[in-house]
Amino acid sequence: MRHLYLHVPFCTRRCSYCDFSIAVRKRIPAREYVDAVLREVKLLGATDPGREPGDSEHGLQTIYFGGGTPSLLPPDAIAALLTTLRDVFRATSLRNDVEVTLEANPEDVTPEAATSWRRAGVNRVSLGAQSFDDRALRWMHRSHDTARIVTAVRTLRVAGIDNISLDLIFALPAGLERDWGRDLKQALALRPAHLSLYGLTVEERTPLARWISRGAAAAPDDDRYAEEYLRAHSRLAAGGYQFYEVSNAARDNRRSGHNSAYWSGRAYSGLGPAAHSFDGKVRRWNLSAWEAYRRAVAAGRSPVASQETLTDEQLELERVYLALRTDAGLPLASLSGPLPSSTARWLEQGWAHLRDERLVCTPEGWLRLDALVRDLTGCRTTG
Repeated sequence: MRHLYLHVPFCTRRCSYCDFSIAVRKRIPAREYVDAVLREVKLLGATDPGREPGDSEHGLQTIYFGGGTPSLLPPDAIAALLTTLRDVFRATSLRNDVEVTLEANPEDVTPEAATSWRRAGVNRVSLGAQSFDDRALRWMHRSHDTARIVTAVRTLRVAGIDNISLDLIFALPAGLERDWGRDLKQALALRPAHLSLYGLTVEERTPLARWISRGAAAAPDDDRYAEEYLRAHSRLAAGGYQFYEVSNAARDNRRSGHNSAYWSGRAYSGLGPAAHSFDGKVRRWNLSAWEAYRRAVAAGRSPVASQETLTDEQLELERVYLALRTDAGLPLASLSGPLPSSTARWLEQGWAHLRDERLVCTPEGWLRLDALVRDLTGCRTTG
């Protein structure tokens, strides 16, 4: 297994838009979490011959600590997990070319923490900036301000971590008066290696959904979404960044190796509550609640909540959808027949183009991706 994800569910508060599987805690049960994940590793080695320790010829290529808020774990807990992974995969150390990403909130980045992360093997940090507007950050229930983002980036670089990604959210309600162009300008001024841009969506059972239901907030506007998305493409391209996936741009080819594995359909393994795994045919996921997960592994039971075996039709739909999300596009040779006549409209409108015998979406096409996938497969997508 070359791509490993660890879900760290803990947060000190829930952001207004978040529907992720998290556990809000004032005290982070770091020791309990490390013990639970290490038990899961042992259970996998004992019960799943397909994932025996050390049986990957090339070893791990990427490790990703996601959440939740992984940066809430003490640095020694992160170091303990990485040390065990070295042992499990029979490596005396994680090679320099293994991408080890830690998601972090700006307020958690201190000189001591950043130095400890680097010593433990972390060489990439995904920083949850979200905005450079303090009013918008408060509305999102974020705990940091703009100044803290700038300080965090500088602190990481001093500690020797220069592969930094910034998350930003666009299409915020107009009433917030957030200046998206200003946000992009401030993000570009920091020269991160990578940027991930996500349009605001309304998920059930979130504070945002409740605000909208009682009229305290406006639902995201489709026109605003499209305008800000396309503006980001032009601004980032002028700044030397290339969008290599719908929501992700990098400079100097500093793409996320871990997320690229997802988008190319490669197998990956997940540890921790709510973590997903995929072997190329079967997708499975762990119990989502922290306490249910912890109790299961403590009792020596598998934490897997359920699994599904994808049909050939589902695999084909995912293959087409994921390929079109990237700048590599979809090989025409992989289609069962010629391009549907309806796709000609995409080429005429400039929503897609043909390059090296591949169908590649433009930014305008990425905004209409579901419709293109339906044209090509006759299936309905939910992406």
